[in-house]
Amino acid sequence: MSPYRPVVRHPVFGRVLPALVLSAVGDGMSAVAVGWLALELAPPPARGLWVGLAVAAYALPGAVGAVVLAPALRGRSGAHLAGLDATLRAVFLGAIGLLSALDALTIGRYIGLLALSALLTAWGTAGRYTLVAQLLPKELHLAANALLTAIAEASTVAGPALAGLLIAVLGAPAVLAVDAATFAVLALSFRLVRPMPRAGPGAGRAAGLAVIRHDRQLLGLTALSAGFFLLFGPIPVAVPLFAGSAAEVGLLYSAFGVGAVIGAVAVGHLRRLPLWPVTIGAVLCFGLLVVPLGLGLPLWVDLLTLALAGLAWAPFPATSTTLFQRAVPAERISPVLAARGAVLVLATPVGTLLGAPLVHTAGPAATFVLCGAGTVAVGCVALVVHLRGRVTPELQATSSSTLR
Repeated sequence: MSPYRPVVRHPVFGRVLPALVLSAVGDGMSAVAVGWLALELAPPPARGLWVGLAVAAYALPGAVGAVVLAPALRGRSGAHLAGLDATLRAVFLGAIGLLSALDALTIGRYIGLLALSALLTAWGTAGRYTLVAQLLPKELHLAANALLTAIAEASTVAGPALAGLLIAVLGAPAVLAVDAATFAVLALSFRLVRPMPRAGPGAGRAAGLAVIRHDRQLLGLTALSAGFFLLFGPIPVAVPLFAGSAAEVGLLYSAFGVGAVIGAVAVGHLRRLPLWPVTIGAVLCFGLLVVPLGLGLPLWVDLLTLALAGLAWAPFPATSTTLFQRAVPAERISPVLAARGAVLVLATPVGTLLGAPLVHTAGPAATFVLCGAGTVAVGCVALVVHLRGRVTPELQATSSSTLR
């Protein structure tokens, strides 16, 4: 039986899935529209820097929200957290479309509204995966996480292609307005989920950080994820400048999405594979596949390379989240995932901000090579640490047996 069937047929989780799919398509369109609108609004001499700021503004405030808003969000259910995030995005992305229609949208206002829309990113992501942990048994966590990854990555197939068409006809602000509408639908769907039990006392952001800090496995996984996302940050800045048109940007994102969907669907069927080796292997393979993008190869080779990079990327979100869900009880998973999300939400925009001057100075091709090589280095360090962690207990056990 397909591992996804019990997930899709779950009486509560299954009702949220259609809205998640719709919102994911909107996100896929925004992946193109956010950078493209920044290109249109920014002054020509510093377009690369403004694109970097726009991409960062759409993610970086999530780390701030994870810290500043922790007292107000402490103990809320996964559905409530995800619903609040969707509501905030609907309001402020819709405001971008409205200001554009009134011819009152400037690059400064655009960056500000993007930042406000992203304040609850870490909590919203934590809420979705907390809902998985609260609703589904442990044996279905990997399949559910893989399904969420497949939905997100499938959006990079349909979303950018639709965005390319809509930008050409209606403009980038209209694409963000459509994304706002999909978030409004998603917020409504989460309100239909019955309230889940609140988290126990002390389950705030600080408690989540404490759990990660005192667990060697979770700390190592968070560090690996942070390094991976940090080096991924410059890539969205490089892609619009690497491509020659909005349609080509859409093709590049879609190629990545095709590979990622295939990889995500496959992960759900590989329940017996060891999670740590798969997680580290995804980082290594992704880095190796990013490097060729900077070698000046034909477009069809770049598309194939990105498809393979998507295939390599896909296991990471599902397996890394499953490792967290298995290590932390369901009633405490929300603050732990929010704390992890704060680190990851910070890592990508910081990489984007650092990458913007790199793209502006060295160009997109050199950026791909450097980011790919750096990702391979991070994966190698993680592999060495993981192997040492496995060997040490075995040596201790062998020594104890010899002494006996």
